[in-house]
Amino acid sequence: MYDRSVKHCRACGTAVALRVPDDGDTRVRAVCPACGTIHYVNPLMVVGTVPYLGERVLLCKRAIEPRRGKWTLPAGFMELDETMAQGAARETAEEAGAEVEMGAFFSAMSVPRVGQVHVFYLARLLHDRFHPGTESLEARLFGESEVPWSEIAFTTVRETLRRYFDDRRRGAFAVHDVDIA
Repeated sequence: MYDRSVKHCRACGTAVALRVPDDGDTRVRAVCPACGTIHYVNPLMVVGTVPYLGERVLLCKRAIEPRRGKWTLPAGFMELDETMAQGAARETAEEAGAEVEMGAFFSAMSVPRVGQVHVFYLARLLHDRFHPGTESLEARLFGESEVPWSEIAFTTVRETLRRYFDDRRRGAFAVHDVDIA
């Protein structure tokens, strides 16, 4: 399946043709018939953290669509010129106003249906003071039994939280690679 959002060549402006390029590729791509530029559309990276303080995790109630009013881990789209960890820390500061010490890479969740990869890092909260940003209605700490599981915004967040609490009970954190169908 090809994302049909590329309609004109970014190099010369000519309308693109959808076809398999002549360079040995095997996928349909947007190819410019005038200058030969091949336009690749790749998955977007969503980066975030599992911010924790003691046995509790910080969740944000979304102030924006999709899933306005639902709870999520602080996360968002990675920007150019930043690493995954830098983007995750930035999103945590923007959405929760939280100061964290970045920890280990924790999970990668492929979501091919929407063309995204969600990546989360462990992040130790430096204190319990937060000030939600414009994309969050609220930021709050939850113990495992307090997490509003039926109000979690995204499958990737629910699966990351489940693995976090499972690893915490085991006393050792693993790296998780998950495909979300």
